[in-house]
Amino acid sequence: MSIDPIELAQALIRRPSVTPADAGAMDVVERALGQLGFACRRMRFGEIENLYARRGTTGPNLCFAGHTDVVPPGDTAAWRDPPFEARVVDGQLYGRGAADMKGAVAAFIAAVPEAHLQTGSISLLITGDEEGDAVDGTGRVVEALMAEGERIDHCVLGEPSSAAILGDQMKIGRRGSLNAWITVEGRQGHVAYPDRSANPISPLIRLLDRLQSRVLDDGHATFPPSNLEVTTVDVGNPATNVVPARATARLNIRFNPAHSGQGLIEWLQVECAAEDADFSGRVELTTKLTGEAFLTEPGDFVDLCAGAVKAVLGREPELSTAGGISDARFIRTLCPVVELGLVGATMHAVDECVAVTDVQALTAVYRRLIDGYFAAFTSAQ
Repeated sequence: MSIDPIELAQALIRRPSVTPADAGAMDVVERALGQLGFACRRMRFGEIENLYARRGTTGPNLCFAGHTDVVPPGDTAAWRDPPFEARVVDGQLYGRGAADMKGAVAAFIAAVPEAHLQTGSISLLITGDEEGDAVDGTGRVVEALMAEGERIDHCVLGEPSSAAILGDQMKIGRRGSLNAWITVEGRQGHVAYPDRSANPISPLIRLLDRLQSRVLDDGHATFPPSNLEVTTVDVGNPATNVVPARATARLNIRFNPAHSGQGLIEWLQVECAAEDADFSGRVELTTKLTGEAFLTEPGDFVDLCAGAVKAVLGREPELSTAGGISDARFIRTLCPVVELGLVGATMHAVDECVAVTDVQALTAVYRRLIDGYFAAFTSAQ
């Protein structure tokens, strides 16, 4: 049977699956895959719907990963068309999730029936928790599959990796991400009597200045330099004559493989302890590591993916490590992963859209990739 990727993408967009809601989106995926002979497993963790589907029992196992959850549409009145109606206007498919990434999910599913799979397996790992906290999504599924001994040899993640035109970029790595919260507890008092108070703002400013003054690195291989950004500083003091009791700040570090998350945490701990030792109050640090930096080394699999783009679209994709974090940070513990998807220019924006011809072309790229994968990797099993 054949599947129209545009019709399937429209069916997915019409499910308002704003994280953590599923709204029936996973049912659409499961129904389509069931018709193609996939054995589907719903893997629910907490309130999140996930799905792992596989067709075939032998290796190699090529996996496609993606997500059906989307960010909120924002002010729906600002959209040219309702965000969950999936209208096609002037060759553009509009709707929340069109680019990120229901269009790519539909393209891969539509590519499977047209591919020439004679041996090996194709699988899909689809989550409903990529846009949220990512606690009960891909990471949990990967842990469960590893515990069961499920083998996935390579993975294509359908995130919108293209920058300006389809296939101009593939992502072969991502920087790590570390969030930190700093709280300085002082002693409230009258500004005219500084000896009776301990102002928490001064040590916080000194600390943030030291942290931001450090050059973390000058870049690493294909990665840009690591950077630390202060994202908020809060005191919450409405008075002009009161020294506040508390000052807080939040920061994020995006880091390349020159660092580990733990190494950066230890650096922050040392700096906070040094300020704490010189202050009559207390300096507290809380951290959350959301992903380590990783790189899928160029080689046969990366070349295969790039070759599929070149064969169908006639362009060589740039091998990029730019951008934020993605679920590739979980999948990379299981197997090599490459991100290859639609143009992301409108993702998360009002009037998110993708060209109908891009969805159709991506379907052809995926089909070429599947054919090439099993021709190249089956003999290695």
